[in-house]
Amino acid sequence: MEKRALGKTGLETTVLGFGASSMGAEFRNIDLNEALQSCRVALDRGMNLIDTSPYYGRGLSESLLSFALQDIPRDSYLLSTKLGRYAPAHFDFSARRVRESIDISLERMKIEHIDIILCHDIEFVELDQIVNETIPELRRIQQQGKVRFIGISGYPMNIFTTISSQIDLDVILSYNHYTLQNTMLADIVDELNAREIGIMNAAPFSARLLTNAPLPEWHKATNEVRAVCRQAAEHCAQAGSDIAKLALQYSIANKDMSTCITGSANPDRVSQWCDWAEDPIDESLLAEVLEILKPIHNWFYVEGRPENNDPQPTEATS
Repeated sequence: MEKRALGKTGLETTVLGFGASSMGAEFRNIDLNEALQSCRVALDRGMNLIDTSPYYGRGLSESLLSFALQDIPRDSYLLSTKLGRYAPAHFDFSARRVRESIDISLERMKIEHIDIILCHDIEFVELDQIVNETIPELRRIQQQGKVRFIGISGYPMNIFTTISSQIDLDVILSYNHYTLQNTMLADIVDELNAREIGIMNAAPFSARLLTNAPLPEWHKATNEVRAVCRQAAEHCAQAGSDIAKLALQYSIANKDMSTCITGSANPDRVSQWCDWAEDPIDESLLAEVLEILKPIHNWFYVEGRPENNDPQPTEATS
């Protein structure tokens, strides 16, 4: 599988990364054996990056990874985990919890170091704490060898430019913002590249919005967004294709993104994504789908504190 440089870290990540949120049963009930197999299939098919968090399954994802990876050479994969978010409304980015969280994650996954540690969903807290307390503490822990590289993750684009303009970052992880429907992450690539920050993209399917699957109840898509995406999916089906395939291929095609992270506890699904990644993209179908999606291009929603979000769109809000 193709690899790309991750900013100034010296790491190279595969264009597809395995998202282990699914192993925490975040989105549906899972079969544990299938979940473990999904991780192994990802590695067997060439992915070298696994992304998790103590938030996913409230520790379940990290715990299952300790079993999935127990006989895999540690230098054959990169492991990214997070800290700061531990339940839907439980956030703690204090220096003390930073130290505790890293030690717990290391013990839970039975590893000696974490390749990438990310401050998780920082849009829900005051960003000053991330700059003045969380990241400085992470740098101290980095010197101890427990973590190799440090970054932030979240939904609004504003958090990445705000934090990176104040303090040095190694990487960022953004989700739902480089897809067929939303390409806002591309708008800040030059700024991130100027600081040599590695860019990890996640969620090419935008929480099933760009698939044929029904949306989860918690999805924030408006009626217009849902209708337009259904139209795009039906157009792909009529062309004998699958909008999910096009969405995956589109997200990994941009070489400014070091990797595109997506996950499933279904090993067959993971293998299918790897097959799709190897196929050439249908440029004609892509152009047609982008035209269908144009009325809702760059629609997004508010997540976290209002002051940490981008200005709201004026269209596609019905």
